[in-house]
Amino acid sequence: VQLVESGGGLVQTGGSLRLSCAASGFTIGVIIMKWYRQPPGKERELVASISSTGETVEYADSVKGRFTASRDNAKNTIYLQMNNLKPEDTAVYYCSPWWGAWGQGTQVTVSA
Repeated sequence: VQLVESGGGLVQTGGSLRLSCAASGFTIGVIIMKWYRQPPGKERELVASISSTGETVEYADSVKGRFTASRDNAKNTIYLQMNNLKPEDTAVYYCSPWWGAWGQGTQVTVSA
């Protein structure tokens, strides 16, 4: 099982980023996938959970209306579109299948 997150970077408040998570070693097509983040000095928290078809997505209250999770099962990849970013979104972002496997994450830093 391998998960490779990408797309992070440094942006200003109000900016946008699109994260990708490419999975290998298993097929995501029938699996609930999740996005998590770990802010500096804090515990990892759930950001979004996307159903196997992508039709149902649940978001943390802190990102509702700003983040959009999606998936391309044919590419074995999920995405997180992040708009109107805020400094409190600064964190390392991870994707994971529902049972909890982890990649190296991708750093998102939002400057004030």
